[in-house]
Amino acid sequence: MKNLYVGNLPHSTTEPQLRTLFEAHGAVERVNIVMDKETGRSKGFAFVEMTDASAADKACLALSGSDLDGRSLRVNEAKAKRP
Repeated sequence: MKNLYVGNLPHSTTEPQLRTLFEAHGAVERVNIVMDKETGRSKGFAFVEMTDASAADKACLALSGSDLDGRSLRVNEAKAKRP
C-alpha cells in the first residue's frame, strides 16, 4: 500500500475523476480530496492510496506534470504525518 500526494488540482476535480485517472495505472484503495471546512470547496490537493507500491510508483512517474483541465499535476509519495 502506498499513499500519494496529488497537488495543483483544479478545484472542480471529483473523487471519481481522480480515481479513474489513477486506476489506469493500478488498483486504487482510496481517494481523499481535501476540502476547506468553511467554504466546502476543494483546497486543490488530494491523497490517493494505491494497493500496489510499484503501480503507485508508475502512476507517480506517469501523472506528475501531466495536464488535468489546464493544471499541471504534482504527484509524489505522501510524507508521513508529524506526531
